[in-house]
Amino acid sequence: MDIAAYMTEVGQQARAAATLVARSTTAVRNQALLATADALDSARSELSMANSKDLEKGRENGLDAAMLDRLELTPQRIDTMIEGLRQVASLPDPIGEITGMTYRPSGIQVGKMRVPLGVIGIIYESRPNVTVEAASLCLKSGNATILRGGSESIHSNQAIALCLARGLAEAGLPETAVQVVKTTDRAAVGELITMPEFVDVIVPRGGKGLIERISRDARVPVIKHLDGVCHVYIDSHADPEKALKVAVNAKTQRYGTCNTMETLLVDREIAEDILPLLASSFVEQGVELRGCEETRAIIEAVDATEDDWEAEYLAPVLAVRVVDGLDGAIEHINRYSSQHTDSIVTENYTRARRFITEVDSSSVMVNASTRFADGFEYGLGAEIGISTDKIHARGPVGLEGLTSQKYVVFGDGHIRT
Repeated sequence: MDIAAYMTEVGQQARAAATLVARSTTAVRNQALLATADALDSARSELSMANSKDLEKGRENGLDAAMLDRLELTPQRIDTMIEGLRQVASLPDPIGEITGMTYRPSGIQVGKMRVPLGVIGIIYESRPNVTVEAASLCLKSGNATILRGGSESIHSNQAIALCLARGLAEAGLPETAVQVVKTTDRAAVGELITMPEFVDVIVPRGGKGLIERISRDARVPVIKHLDGVCHVYIDSHADPEKALKVAVNAKTQRYGTCNTMETLLVDREIAEDILPLLASSFVEQGVELRGCEETRAIIEAVDATEDDWEAEYLAPVLAVRVVDGLDGAIEHINRYSSQHTDSIVTENYTRARRFITEVDSSSVMVNASTRFADGFEYGLGAEIGISTDKIHARGPVGLEGLTSQKYVVFGDGHIRT
């Protein structure tokens, strides 16, 4: 296959389809989503057969148990994909919303209207259910999309692509509105991220290596986050019971997610009282503690190095540091945080306000677990990913994050004098 020619064709088709999707009605796009859900339900045996091929190939290639688990399409996961499509169909449509209309002294009215981004390229690894999640969010927000899944899930993704095509066709939308790249050749990724004439934005979902490569080589804007080095700071004005609940949940509810706490900061004033309670709970859950010198004088912990303050463990390992009050916590977070999610536990309103004002992260929380940093929990219905960038979308990216705004002006024969 001539990869460059193939990807150019995919890009041209996506650009043409984007125009038709953008002008389609909410009812039509919802019909496509619901029809896709029905198509998935009817194609369960085909999906399972295709997924079996991927699993068999994965075992032959030595994929580990965790990767095989992410790759597997169980009946329950197919149910979840179907339910996800129906949920997205039920979400409010952001497209066409006009806000901020004001009259100017000249007599014209000026406001902003929400519009699709156009063509969204999404690059992801292993989990075939991402194909449905990404396609549904892009379609609902009036965009065309080009999906490039991992080579290990090629058969599963192509089976899902057939269901998406059926859903689009039933609603009268072009099947090219959602295209799943048919080749596993990595050169296709290189082409996709360097086609600004066809692609408006790239969303990479995967490991740090993939995201670093996309960020480095792309000629198309990228929505992304690299690391999830998240903090919880326990202030001297914290309620000890709340502090214990929030910190333990932030670390142990799930270890392998980007919004899991990786560093715990404790105010020096209360460290001797609360650290033993925290340590007992973490050790009981099997968490290895790595502490600063002051921490190790109070509890048993491994000596933390400079690397630990920058580490995203994604494992039952936690860095612990005693800091000099709120100033010390903010200074540490703004130096070492990946600007993903950081939380303070305190009963002091003034300190909480300072924390949320001065901590420069995409999600900042008060008396809540960092595990809430998620599109579903934020009421977005679902998310395409999380962005730690400061332009356009920041934090969990849902339907609104896949749109932009343009100015609209209403007059009645007005002219500028």
